[in-house]
Parts: sequence; structure tokens; C-alpha cells
Amino acid sequence: MRIFKYLMGLWTAVAVYSVFSVLGGPSGLSAYGQLEAERERQRANLRDLGVVNEKLENTKNSLLYDHDAVTVQARLLGYAAQGERFIRVVGLGTARNPHAAAGRVYYTADPEFISDKTIKIAALCAGLIAFALFFLLEKLKADGKE
Repeated sequence: MRIFKYLMGLWTAVAVYSVFSVLGGPSGLSAYGQLEAERERQRANLRDLGVVNEKLENTKNSLLYDHDAVTVQARLLGYAAQGERFIRVVGLGTARNPHAAAGRVYYTADPEFISDKTIKIAALCAGLIAFALFFLLEKLKADGKE
């Protein structure tokens, strides 16, 4: 029965390590949930890029096969047809191409978790505290019997 009390310290350390690892460790539930959310953001970004890609594809096709679209695009870029004159008003800014946006840069976020070293230290401390408590309880019982 005496060894059982001391094994409780070891069992406490293993239990604390297991619980912390499962809940907040590098491969734990918290990190898994964060990675699932990141995957959803990536999928949403892919859908957005698909829409941008479709718009760019439509613009490309219209520029390849429609002369009027080429003319409109050239005017947006500041070009004129032969024999035309431009009057440029200074201060209105430069011509902007509304079809130039190709999406946005997306940076992934690393999941936040408790490091394995921290979990091991916490488990060791919990095990030592449990061991010390059982040791003190046994000492107090022994002192009370004398």
C-alpha cells in the first residue's frame, strides 16, 4: 500500500502530461481546431481566386476576339486611335485598369500551442507535488501515531 502512494506521483505526472498534450499540445485538439479554421480560410481564398480567374479569363477572351473591347481597354490605358487627340486634365490621377487585380496575397497562420517542453515541465512539477503531498501525509500519520 505504501508503494501505491508513491506511484500516485508518477501517475499524476503521466495524467497531466496526457491531458495537456491532448488539449493544448502541438498535435492537440486546440492546434487541430486552428488548422481546420486555416483550411477553411484557404478554401475561401481559393474560391475568391477562382472568381478572379474567371473574370481575367473573360477579359482575355474579349480582348482576343472583340475589337471594341481592345479599343476600350486601350483607352483605359491612355492610348488613342490614329488621328485622335487627347485632352488630358492634370490632377485627376492616372488611368487605372480595373481588371489588373489578380487576387490578394494570403499568408497562413501557424497554430498556437503549448510546447512539449513546457508540458513536460508542468507534468514533472505536478508529479513532484503529488509525491510531496503523499510523503507529507504519511509523515503526519506517522508522527500522529507516536
